[in-house]
Amino acid sequence: MRKTQRYSVQEANSLWQIYKTVSFWKVVKNFIVIQVARYTPFMKTKNWLYRTFLQMKVGKQTAFALMVMPDVMFPEKITVGNNSIVGYNTTLLAHEYLIKEYRIGNVTIGNEVMIGANSTILPGVTIGDKAIISAGTLVHKDVPPGVFVGGNPMKLIYTKEEMEKRMNDDQF
Repeated sequence: MRKTQRYSVQEANSLWQIYKTVSFWKVVKNFIVIQVARYTPFMKTKNWLYRTFLQMKVGKQTAFALMVMPDVMFPEKITVGNNSIVGYNTTLLAHEYLIKEYRIGNVTIGNEVMIGANSTILPGVTIGDKAIISAGTLVHKDVPPGVFVGGNPMKLIYTKEEMEKRMNDDQF
């Protein structure tokens, strides 16, 4: 189960009430910073933008590929460890706006994690150290350290022990 806080709404769907949840000007600022960072080819600059203007927690030597889309409304709820890679066009969500409620949750990505291109990380998810997420994966629940997962719905491909054996056998 993902770790999110749930807030019910009474009137129209929760997205119609977005600016009761988060400041319009915060969203505008975050959108501009994210769009600049999405096209910036310089890792240090991109990480600086995320840390300075979005209050994301970004580890040393972490690489966000071109077109990565962090959460526009709650980027401060995203933490990425050291020496991790977030692949091309990946979306990191810290919120979900639904019909009768909205949910907000932290996204925690460990150290030396590899997230393949075009993946989506949902709010309230923790990805353990040295995990590998295959391209195009919908990460809808926690990922244990060292495993290889992929697909939609996300499934375990290799356990930590199988991954270690593959690395030792040079089959990877």
